[in-house]
Amino acid sequence: MLKKRFTLAAVGLSTAVALGLTGCAGAADAGDGGTDAATATSLADFGDLAALEAAAKAEGQLNVIALPRDWANYGEVLDLFAEKYPEITINEASPDASSAEEIQAAETNEGLDTAPDVFDLGLTVALQNTDRFAPYQVATWDDIPDALKEPSGLFVGDYGGYMSIGYDSSKFPAPESLDDLLGPDFKGSVAINGDPTQAGAAFAAVGLATVQSGGTLDDFQAGIDFFSQLNAAGNLLKVDVTTATVTSGETPVVFDWDYLNAAHREANPNWEVVILPGTGYAGYYNQAINKDAPHPAAARLWQEFLYSDEAQNLWLKGGARPVRADAMAEAGTIDEELFANLPAAPEETVVPTEEQSTNAGTLLGEKWAAAVG
Repeated sequence: MLKKRFTLAAVGLSTAVALGLTGCAGAADAGDGGTDAATATSLADFGDLAALEAAAKAEGQLNVIALPRDWANYGEVLDLFAEKYPEITINEASPDASSAEEIQAAETNEGLDTAPDVFDLGLTVALQNTDRFAPYQVATWDDIPDALKEPSGLFVGDYGGYMSIGYDSSKFPAPESLDDLLGPDFKGSVAINGDPTQAGAAFAAVGLATVQSGGTLDDFQAGIDFFSQLNAAGNLLKVDVTTATVTSGETPVVFDWDYLNAAHREANPNWEVVILPGTGYAGYYNQAINKDAPHPAAARLWQEFLYSDEAQNLWLKGGARPVRADAMAEAGTIDEELFANLPAAPEETVVPTEEQSTNAGTLLGEKWAAAVG
């Protein structure tokens, strides 16, 4: 029997969604046969899954953005959706874009067939852009912990993990603390995944540095100070991290989510992943539907698929922690071997609240560029 519970809601989170963003947009009449997909707020508005599938197939397209195929096993997720629905062409735009760039793409392409139908976003960017989302509650809504979903379904956590340090063990010893990275052995070697004012993973790296440096999520200054020191020591690399940069050795030490760092092992067998002892920093990425989606039925079918048992187990295969894991474990629908093999979670875990995320984002906007040069 599986006794391991790991969803981040179990650590007593008080996330933005738990603070109660209010919902918007009312549902169309359920099962009336003439549902406007753009206003549908649940599967009931279409009548059933078959009706939603028919509507999405009639649209024939799905525009996704910022979904690297090696990120949390997105390649298999995309391929399985394409296999299930060959009538729907998936248009994959800008796979390496940041969360902020997803929103920019929606603004730039507003009213065009090329606009993103759906988003995959870090919490900070999701909180800043709720006016761009359409509320939708998937059929498995009740399985998703309340602390990881906006009450009306404007955005919903889907998969997550812990901020970690990946490193090439053939070149470096295992870091046991942040201070280790400040030493001369790590000269010109330490990268974060993006710009913390725009990318969720980089934002979380500063959050981890904050709580590992004696600070709290109420004030990210300690994390900014750490990366300023890392830069002053000549150890900070300003290179966007990809599997190619890890394989080539261009980014031999990387702050990133544990499941993204773990994905590099296939390309570099010497790649190891450490979750530092002490306080851990956790987070989920969120799904949202563009309120102006050019293919609104396909967007909603994509959401239903992402929260199905099939897709949730694919996140697990990618080393991420699916948001429905506890409910699936109880129902016996989770991949038990993969679930049992997840790395142990830190005893103490933090996740920023809405207010903390907003304040940290403001502080980073004001101080990050000057701190790292």
